[in-house]
Amino acid sequence: MSIKILVTGANGQLGKTVKDLYNDNSDNFEFFFVSKSELDISDRKTLNEYFAKHSFDYCINCAAYTNVEQAEESIEDVFKINANAVGFLAECCKKSNTILIHISTDYVFDGKKDTPYLETDTTNPINQYGRSKLAGELKIQEILKEYFIIRTSWLYSKHPKNFVTTIVSKIKEGADLTITTSQKGTPTSCVELSKFIHWLIKSESKDFGMYHFSAKGEATWYDFAMRISNHFKDYDKNKIKATTSFKSKAERPEYSVMSNSKTQKHYNSQNNWSEDVDAVVNQILANN
Repeated sequence: MSIKILVTGANGQLGKTVKDLYNDNSDNFEFFFVSKSELDISDRKTLNEYFAKHSFDYCINCAAYTNVEQAEESIEDVFKINANAVGFLAECCKKSNTILIHISTDYVFDGKKDTPYLETDTTNPINQYGRSKLAGELKIQEILKEYFIIRTSWLYSKHPKNFVTTIVSKIKEGADLTITTSQKGTPTSCVELSKFIHWLIKSESKDFGMYHFSAKGEATWYDFAMRISNHFKDYDKNKIKATTSFKSKAERPEYSVMSNSKTQKHYNSQNNWSEDVDAVVNQILANN
């Protein structure tokens, strides 16, 4: 029998990446990709009815409210998707014996640390997005025993709109850019995260719980932009200016690098962030 996998938030960059890599596969996986218009996870009744009609082995929850800036003004909306809906999803998974794989964020931390965050470190989000994601994590932990929560950081892919696709577009236009150095984290490819999720399912891992997954190393947003610019020989890198200021409605953690030590005990194929960025930028340029 095939392993049936529901992927929510299929129109987001992670959902699209999972579909790119594994929609046609030889692992006897049967994927069901649903967008918000096809399955609104914040609608408890609809969600229950959908799960009652199907029998899923896994649910990969890629659905999320990810606009960090807008979340400061749309608090009800961000908690509706990132917290309440996650609780509804966890309830459905419990009823149907479905293993939930939920994507969370480095923004559950306050950035006061100066060494990589462990899964066991105290959470203290400093913006509404981070608070809503932490609330979602807690609902899962209250409802389920068998789950994977994967905290990741600074996700990007070939699918717009994210930091890489935006910077590539701006550089093609010859634009002047001012990029902050005030935040340090780890750019992480949706491709690599998708591979890790695939491994969790294929290996039938029973080591449930919280995991941190990001690329190796750390960078500022300025470092990130400069790495992308390496792919454009005709672009004057002096057009990219560093700044310590960053105008934002939402407070951002100054340091949100996460330790991969727990993840690497099981899965150790992560690349350095710069290598992963190069791979995705090359893919974007090859397709244009």
